[in-house]
Amino acid sequence: MKYINLGKTGLKVSRLSLGTMTYGSRQWREWVLPEVDSRPFIKLALELGINFFDTADMYSLGASEEILGRALKDFAKREQVVIATKVYNAMSDAPNDKGLSRKHIFESIDASLRRLQTDYVDLYQIHRWDYETPIEETLEALHDVVKAGKALYIGASSMYAWQFAKALYLADKHGWTRFVSMQNHYNLVYREEEREVLPLCQAEGIGVIPWSPLARGFLTGNRQREGFGETLRAKTDDFSHNLYYNESDFQVVDRVVDLSKQRGVKPAQIAIAWLLHQPSVTAPIIGASKIEHLKEAVEAVDLALSDDERQLLEQPYQPHPVLGHR
Repeated sequence: MKYINLGKTGLKVSRLSLGTMTYGSRQWREWVLPEVDSRPFIKLALELGINFFDTADMYSLGASEEILGRALKDFAKREQVVIATKVYNAMSDAPNDKGLSRKHIFESIDASLRRLQTDYVDLYQIHRWDYETPIEETLEALHDVVKAGKALYIGASSMYAWQFAKALYLADKHGWTRFVSMQNHYNLVYREEEREVLPLCQAEGIGVIPWSPLARGFLTGNRQREGFGETLRAKTDDFSHNLYYNESDFQVVDRVVDLSKQRGVKPAQIAIAWLLHQPSVTAPIIGASKIEHLKEAVEAVDLALSDDERQLLEQPYQPHPVLGHR
């Protein structure tokens, strides 16, 4: 495993982060793995050198955080891992149990810490932009969470470049804690972030930790032009169906598959390696529901692609509607 600073902080993170949305309760999503099946992935990730784990309070409505917390307590020392979680999405039907108000942030960080069985998280992220709460209220509350020692750093997730720029400006203006990372939607078949968000992150020294590096499995080459594919997630993931099924997307995947055959590797490894070659990317967040997929993802860290190979993969891309910000 290789390690890299998260943005311009001194925090060292592995070049891959294990995302834990896959681990939790099938009552939340039918493709989620229960705890007994989830723990081996977290244990193996640690053995393979991954020190960066990403979760969110909304994943299985807290069960993902609980599973991750118990596993890390059993398999690792707290100071050896980097734990990231998120706040924003509704955790119940109560009117204040969602969003980025001061009230919800303060209550959510404490609830996440209880579930994760830790005194602090390394990275506390806002899961989306809250259009109903002034960003000043959110930023000051996050600053106070850091000053209370409950989070070491704060991060953002999918939003428009103007929103992120405004948040960075206001933090600097008021002397509040600044976002150090951006967790955004970025992969070979969704590259709209290259227009504004990624250049902003590079200019401001922000670490980029993309979600869905395999386009929810689309880049593995197992989706069909007619129909949606064989996996349970492929059949039930409406987000993917609304985004990744253009003809140009399949042309990208065809090139990923062809190159993987030439190089003697898996299509997923080509897609991950392409992301790791992007100068703005710190650590893609990978999900794994099969042990071999996790091993293959880690092997991709050492997979070098030539300039010609990267251009071959990028050439068929066509612009997409901006999705994933809400």
